[in-house]
Amino acid sequence: MDFGTLLPLSGEGPKEHAALPGESSSILGVQASTTTVATSTNDEPRVPRKASDRCGCGCGRTPQKGIILRQGKRWYVRNTGGWLAVVLFLSALGLCQSDAAQTPSPSVTDADGGSAGQSNPAPGATAGRADDQSTGRISGTIAVQNGALATGATVRLTRDGQPPVEVVSGDNGEFFFFNQPPGPFQLTVTANGFESKQFSGTLRAESSFVVPEIVLEVARATTEVNVSMTVEEVAQQQLEYQLQQRVLGFIPNFYASYTPDAAPLNSRQKFQLAWRSVTDPITIVGVGFLAGIYQAGDQYAGYGQGAEGYAKRLGATYGDVFIGTFIDSALLPSLFKQDPRYFYRGTGSTKSRFLYAISNAVMCRSDNKKYEPNYSAILGSFATSAISYTYYPASDRSASLLVESALIRIAEGSVAGLFQEFVVKKLTPHLKKDPPPQQ
Repeated sequence: MDFGTLLPLSGEGPKEHAALPGESSSILGVQASTTTVATSTNDEPRVPRKASDRCGCGCGRTPQKGIILRQGKRWYVRNTGGWLAVVLFLSALGLCQSDAAQTPSPSVTDADGGSAGQSNPAPGATAGRADDQSTGRISGTIAVQNGALATGATVRLTRDGQPPVEVVSGDNGEFFFFNQPPGPFQLTVTANGFESKQFSGTLRAESSFVVPEIVLEVARATTEVNVSMTVEEVAQQQLEYQLQQRVLGFIPNFYASYTPDAAPLNSRQKFQLAWRSVTDPITIVGVGFLAGIYQAGDQYAGYGQGAEGYAKRLGATYGDVFIGTFIDSALLPSLFKQDPRYFYRGTGSTKSRFLYAISNAVMCRSDNKKYEPNYSAILGSFATSAISYTYYPASDRSASLLVESALIRIAEGSVAGLFQEFVVKKLTPHLKKDPPPQQ
């Protein structure tokens, strides 16, 4: 529609137009009758025009058919044309807003599966950008106990079958992981001076997982104190353990060490071990039993028979045990810095263990844990035999008996070593319960 055809020229008010023949024009209630006007400007006669052929506004123009409008209709078109343009403009604006409102926004899922707001990632707190529509985003905030946001905390993302990814929380404590495939994941948050925190979740496809606020706790101050025992203290503990060793649960087995690297004994501990050995009730009972065997075989006949003879044999036998134990197991070992104990090997071939056991009488371990000739046992055996020479009957005193007695004592050390290596440990119940202290 051409509005220039319908609207009046500028500055013109509404004018009346002639009504059609046979009609009356009514404008604001004023009736106008149809008139016929004839004009002639030349000498030639002109056919008079009908009033219906002229414009009713007095302009003398012949109105065109189809555009003769009543004054009320022209006024309506002129006033409603502007409103129509406004309506069209507002409609176009409404369509733009409708398209913008219908634009889908990415869904955000929190740890409980609900929706959560979005925030812009901080610089340095992101990892990857989502290009694949099936991937998602993981984000969250890190704070500390006092409510402040944690800046610079390291967030490590681990997933099955994928290399770990790390980001650092930004100034606002936020972190982001973009372009992450759906599935389970685990976050580990660490920061200097704070205890690490972990969080596990499952990321859905085409969504964002908002991790609940992770609050870091201040790391507890720990002081590591290494309490080391002295060699003497370790040796004392091992000695106390040895004093509980008893064959079949009642026979003393104090001079055997089943600790591979036992601490050496000092002089006081060597004498302590000797004293506990000779004063043990089972030791005294054993000496009494041995004295009875000597009397029954009428050995040391010079002592005679009866109670007096038994008492002399008991005293002489106990004197050998007491003196021999203190000389070759306490006094001389302290002087020569040697260890009087038998150190159980338990490994190697049977032959090597056999040779090791029988050499116990002439070889021993020194306090520096090196093996050397057993001066304590060898010299102690002769010293004990020489001392016993003073209280045995005169009929049993001779140089040959002294040497014989000393050699017997040395041989007893070899036999004792064989029993310790192959038999005694199996018959000592205490060893099966508690291991000996280690150095």
